Amino acid sequence: MSDKKPLRVMFCMGINQNFMDAPREEQLDVWAAFSEMWNGIHNMEGVTVIGNMDDDQSMVGPSSGYPWTTYLLADVIDYDTVTACCNLFRTTSVGDSPYKLWRYAKVESRIGRELIVQTA
Repeated sequence: MSDKKPLRVMFCMGINQNFMDAPREEQLDVWAAFSEMWNGIHNMEGVTVIGNMDDDQSMVGPSSGYPWTTYLLADVIDYDTVTACCNLFRTTSVGDSPYKLWRYAKVESRIGRELIVQTA
């Protein structure tokens, strides 16, 4: 019987130009939606958040790829749960608008495993 280990996942998140162009009130709605998504990942069954890192003070403007705006590192039970976390960008509403979070932010998940260095 094998000991199935969780996936080590780095959720790389970027804010895009739509957020930068939005009026302040809309940006506040996006921030509330981002918070809902963030808490959704933290509270999802099968997800253990290890930590996060934010580049918002050393990076200005949208991020279309690396370097990302913010990162969340977690151990995730399986690929379907990783997909469910990413899907929060597609399903989280922004205020009373018809838009979802993915209009303003994107996510890419990097999936690997914990590196364990053996010592002699």
